[in-house]
Amino acid sequence: MAVQRMDNVGIVVEDLDAAVAFFLELGMELEGRMEVAGRFADQCTGLDGVRCEIAMVRTPDGHGKLELARYHHPAATRTEPRDKPHNIVGTHRVMFAVDDIEDTVARLRPHGAELLGEIARFEDVFLLCYVRGPEGVIVGLAEQLG
Repeated sequence: MAVQRMDNVGIVVEDLDAAVAFFLELGMELEGRMEVAGRFADQCTGLDGVRCEIAMVRTPDGHGKLELARYHHPAATRTEPRDKPHNIVGTHRVMFAVDDIEDTVARLRPHGAELLGEIARFEDVFLLCYVRGPEGVIVGLAEQLG
């Protein structure tokens, strides 16, 4: 049996509305929001009494999805600072292809995005950068050149 596809990446957030606004500004589309609770949620997560609100956002082509979740019970916990550097073991980032990297960064700044370094050129192939998005999540942006 082989993996059929990667379905989504889950991100736990404290401010669901702000996270949704950030990713919608990036160009993603809201697929839906709902409350999740009950036995299946407890069984799946290994937590007791799960009650959370989720929002599913997808890329315009429909292939990439993020599940943003705000836990009401049990309360979400933080194990590290939000501003951790990119080279921490286990740190992840979510990368998106964009058509105009400078415009994208400018549009995301009012939503709290901060460049980790600067927009860099990789040969004559890509402009790349990392921004810190909602809840400290590192979001990679790549604009293909030519």
